[in-house]
Amino acid sequence: MNTPFTPELLELITTDRAAGHRPLLFGNARIITGDSLIGDFDRGDVLLGGSRVVGVGPGLLTAADDDGALVIDCDGYVIVPVSIDLAQLSGLRPSSFRSPTALVPGNPADFAILPAAAGESQSAAVRRFLAAPDLALTVVVDGDIRLWDGHPVEIAEHAAQTADASAAPADRYLGTWIDENDFVHQHLTADGRYDETRGGRPHAYQGSYWITGDRIDYRDDLGFWAFGEFVDGTLQHAGYTFHRS
Repeated sequence: MNTPFTPELLELITTDRAAGHRPLLFGNARIITGDSLIGDFDRGDVLLGGSRVVGVGPGLLTAADDDGALVIDCDGYVIVPVSIDLAQLSGLRPSSFRSPTALVPGNPADFAILPAAAGESQSAAVRRFLAAPDLALTVVVDGDIRLWDGHPVEIAEHAAQTADASAAPADRYLGTWIDENDFVHQHLTADGRYDETRGGRPHAYQGSYWITGDRIDYRDDLGFWAFGEFVDGTLQHAGYTFHRS
């Protein structure tokens, strides 16, 4: 695991990301998501895929080697959205509302990484960052690192990704999906459960899933959340492209 937030690590990340290589994972952090459904995590991970968050929560580090992810150890830090939905934070929206500013799978990767303060709320952490941005070791905007010790960093832009949900019935997606390298087999069953085989290792990941239009949300039994999208007969999930078996 890499030492967090050194100039050498910054150079490695920017070079690697500009080349479009490995996923980027921030691990072992306190995570304030700003989402009432998913909640916060005392210790968890944030996985990026391009400009979006593709997974958040505990247990994602266990797949870092499988996915070839570039991992940054964020022990002792808190990750917070860089903007907040005041209506959601004030309880003026229903708990089922998925805020576009929350740090959740499918949303833009816009967050700050700060030294942790015990018992600090999301709004307090954001206010602390806005009052003194140089406290942030890193600010990520659309998946790109924009601030490093308070100084702008010039790196390649990533276009924002959007997806149109359709009203396709969920049962059309049931069955086994296999990635292009035959490494990951994901089984979606009619009872709303998934069971993932990785590199011949059965039951590597198991949990619940929900399909809305062409989007699939996962909650793994380890506690982390992730998402995927069905696009032109394929399943796009966490950097993998799956086809129906």
